[in-house]
Amino acid sequence: MSIECYPITTLPHTTKLFRDFLAMSESGAESQVRGWYGAEPLGRAWMKLPAAVAHAGALADALDRQSVGFGAGPATLANIGKIRSGARAVVTGQQVGLFGGPLLTLLKASTAIARAKQATVATGIEHVPIFWLATEDHDLEEVDQVTLLTKHSVERLSLGARFPHKDVPVGGVRLDVHIDGLLDHASELLGYAPICDLLSECYSHQPGNDSGPTFGSAFARLMTRLFANHGLIVMDAAGRNFHSLGAAAIRSAIEHAEKLEAGLLARSAELEVAGYHAQVLVKPGGSLLFLISDVEGTPGVTTRHALRRTPEGTWKAGIGSAAQSYTSVDLLAILDKTPERLSPNALLRPVFQDTILPTTAYVGGPAEVAYFAQSAVIYELVLGRVTPVLPRLSATLIEPAIGAIMAQHEVSLPDAMRPMDELAQRLGARAMPIEAKRRLAGAGNALDAALVAAQDYLGTLDASLGRSAEVSASKMRYQMGRLRRLAANSELLKEASLRKHAEAMTLHLFPEGHPQERVIAGVWFLAAYEAAHPERTAGSGLVARLVEEAANQCPGHLVIRL
Repeated sequence: MSIECYPITTLPHTTKLFRDFLAMSESGAESQVRGWYGAEPLGRAWMKLPAAVAHAGALADALDRQSVGFGAGPATLANIGKIRSGARAVVTGQQVGLFGGPLLTLLKASTAIARAKQATVATGIEHVPIFWLATEDHDLEEVDQVTLLTKHSVERLSLGARFPHKDVPVGGVRLDVHIDGLLDHASELLGYAPICDLLSECYSHQPGNDSGPTFGSAFARLMTRLFANHGLIVMDAAGRNFHSLGAAAIRSAIEHAEKLEAGLLARSAELEVAGYHAQVLVKPGGSLLFLISDVEGTPGVTTRHALRRTPEGTWKAGIGSAAQSYTSVDLLAILDKTPERLSPNALLRPVFQDTILPTTAYVGGPAEVAYFAQSAVIYELVLGRVTPVLPRLSATLIEPAIGAIMAQHEVSLPDAMRPMDELAQRLGARAMPIEAKRRLAGAGNALDAALVAAQDYLGTLDASLGRSAEVSASKMRYQMGRLRRLAANSELLKEASLRKHAEAMTLHLFPEGHPQERVIAGVWFLAAYEAAHPERTAGSGLVARLVEEAANQCPGHLVIRL
């Protein structure tokens, strides 16, 4: 297992709320943050067992039928049997991105598996891992893309899918004939590794078959197969069976809309006063619900509109003159008759999920952790408890060739988390002859000492003269730094390999100025691992490795060398 665990601040743009959340286990942590989340994210404080759900049998029946359709193996079906017998769950989830989406998808699933094993051992109560598919979202552009690498650049592939109608839930959008050409392109970029065969099995278009793969079903089959040995239960809760099991959460959102809105507005203000920000903007008159309706004249196609409350106490869905009005009684009647037509928003979704599932903890990324600070208000009203949220494994995977370049230049991960030109400058500066480094350092130190002495003296003569000296000194220090950069550039020109090495490290570790886990597809690393370990098949080797690494509970960001 890896021992390279860096502080989470190694990653750029980490929010203060997420940093303070991770610090809850330390003495002196913010008591206010602890109040929002309840349990510390590390250790065992989160293992407070929820009550077993009364509908365990119906839940297991629905999961069993769905998982068979996803191609589940014996380990997954056995875990569903454990749910039937009263097992608890560690849950995670993600959007149904093309070809499995970015690396963080694999990291989430691996963390849920590792934490479920940990909870089973610690409590003596069986825990199973569940992956919740966000198929009811309607951001098609976000899921219709996958990022792979060429030898020298980032390449983003897209199917160019189009909604059959505005605001259709993305999970049900079908993959058309163009998916086969996209699979060929992806296979070429992935070096025709064994994982390509699995992608083709899950995503290939099926001519003449109206029930062919959708964004949701293809993603579900891929994740089910990848994590088959670990018994991951992949769950699409968009249908009537699951919505009926979660109806109590939807009912509360209708009946207690004003109380929930007041609590959420108060929590948003509380977050801002504490120096944080609300992840989800809550406005007066908004709601936690979407209404899903059939599109007239287009069989099998639905559309989703946010429900909003009017000052008169009615509800509206839709835009402008096409908006439809509903009373609370109308919505409750819809819930009783067709519960699948009412869908939770991002803040209600965790509570809806935990009304259906016996969830001990949820595994999320930084944005989801921020959601939970607000969702806690809904948890307390609807469930009378707050489900603990645990951070997913955060990691950078380093391929052997990139690791060799880093070792050659003595570059650590924090060194590489910077723009390519800046990294190249550092490599050039390190490559300068020792004598040149000494002379530049000596000149810089002498200049700095002289400037400090001059500033101090001139400041005693006249305050304005001292300020002018400070400005002039800053310009001289800038020119000294420019001289160092020119010297480093001279080395880069003499050694073209330095810039190429900087480009390679940036491409693989910090693509487009973002952490690798948020950009590069998980299947890219599955293919890379298979190339390095040809005895492994269909990604099983890397998946097992990620589950193992997730068990070590690095409180920050982990480096995993393939």
